[in-house]
Amino acid sequence: MSTQSPEDIDRPDEPSATATSDGFVRGLSQAIGGPLGSHAVRPGARPGRFWTASRIILALTCLTLAFSWVQKSPCQSGDWQQNIQYTRFCYTDVLALYYAEGLNEGKVPYVDHQVEYPVVTGYLMGALGLPVHAYGESHPDINQGRWFYNANALVLSALAVVTAAVILALRRRRPWDAAIFAVSPIIFFTATVNWDFLAIGLAAIGLYLWAKERPAWAGVFLGLGAAAKLWPLFIIGPLFLLAMRSKTLRAWCWAAATTAFTWAVVNFPVFWWYRESWLRFFRLNEERPIDWGTFWYVGRYLDGKWFAGTPGDQGPFQWLSNNVPTLNYVSYALFALACAGIAVLAWLAPRRPRLAQLAFLVVAAFLLTSKVWSQQYVLWLLPLIVLARPKWGAIIAWTVAEFAYFTAFYAELLGAGGKPVIPEGTFVLASALRLITVAILCGLVIREIWKPDLDVVRQNYTDDPDGGLLNRPDAPWIAGLRRRFRLDRSPAPTDPPTLEPAKV
Repeated sequence: MSTQSPEDIDRPDEPSATATSDGFVRGLSQAIGGPLGSHAVRPGARPGRFWTASRIILALTCLTLAFSWVQKSPCQSGDWQQNIQYTRFCYTDVLALYYAEGLNEGKVPYVDHQVEYPVVTGYLMGALGLPVHAYGESHPDINQGRWFYNANALVLSALAVVTAAVILALRRRRPWDAAIFAVSPIIFFTATVNWDFLAIGLAAIGLYLWAKERPAWAGVFLGLGAAAKLWPLFIIGPLFLLAMRSKTLRAWCWAAATTAFTWAVVNFPVFWWYRESWLRFFRLNEERPIDWGTFWYVGRYLDGKWFAGTPGDQGPFQWLSNNVPTLNYVSYALFALACAGIAVLAWLAPRRPRLAQLAFLVVAAFLLTSKVWSQQYVLWLLPLIVLARPKWGAIIAWTVAEFAYFTAFYAELLGAGGKPVIPEGTFVLASALRLITVAILCGLVIREIWKPDLDVVRQNYTDDPDGGLLNRPDAPWIAGLRRRFRLDRSPAPTDPPTLEPAKV
């Protein structure tokens, strides 16, 4: 049950304090005297105070991004001698692909060179890379790669700040939840490894517009995000499940239609005039083998241990590694099975799950079952878990596992040159720990969906703060479905009331 009175819930200007609402932070706060007392002046409560909670969070986000830029500075020259990009942990695709995609030669993405990314990412690469190249032609003394990286870092950092602002806007009564995002080491190490914040920022705006009951505009930004990286498209699935439960399919249809329309419009020029370039992204994903650190990679390593010396010397994961088309079907089937389970959970839960909870589960299920999990994909999960389950303890444990994997991964890249840096088993262990911690986060989110009294966000809101038009009573068939599975013992609306015997 909520720990606040209805009067408190109806006052959006009363933000909750993390040290009182989060057990992990409350325990840490004992070292500095414990949580704020009931008579303490909270940050932002004094009229005219500049450093409100929201401004502190945005400043922390900017500070983390500034430190991230400094951390990547050893690689900005492009002079990657003696594997400096791995020993300094500063590798970034943004700089490497400036040369690999021919931008340094003035090649137009998709027109002169087949880019391996969806079109909105390619458009951004061209919009920043071609002017840098043109300026470099007339100023040969500048380092074009450094300029290109810095221009992209500025855009991606701005989108990261936008994402933090969206989290704050969606959690006005819990502003300190956004600090989990703002100070995350995940942002520090991976913010500009690739262009993922382009999709994240667009998807975050889409979620905000949905919460503000503007489904058509929400679809526009989800469509743009999906045209940058495909994963924002997965948010349409949770929206459908919740729209079914709340009888708001009309709003979902608007969002789905504008998502599809926007995605089609921005893809059309490349699809129509440069079909082979457009297909490059899809063909690459079909042909890619098992990637570093995935569930399939761990399984293939265990195959080598368990099936060594057996007839054929090949286990099921190694066989799938050698048969990529079958691997694709198996991974798709597992993801579909996970989505089916999420659908059952969404409809059988005692209360309508929050949108962020289902969105996190779907994206996490995709990563756990995918054959590819690039290091920057972790950014997809960060804002979603902050919105879905803003508890510091479990997120810190997951972050530690991600950092362990990050360091082990770079050690593996160093060892790829022929001289191992760490045993292969160490990297596999780090990969397994990352997978396990993400799975545990999924389990914790599922528990809070099934037992909504444990959901800390619901302690500050009467309904889903991200739900928008979804915040409606359940459709009648939900109660019938729960009774069929014996999850709801209350009588059907048409049944006569059951009289209890009087107690003596």
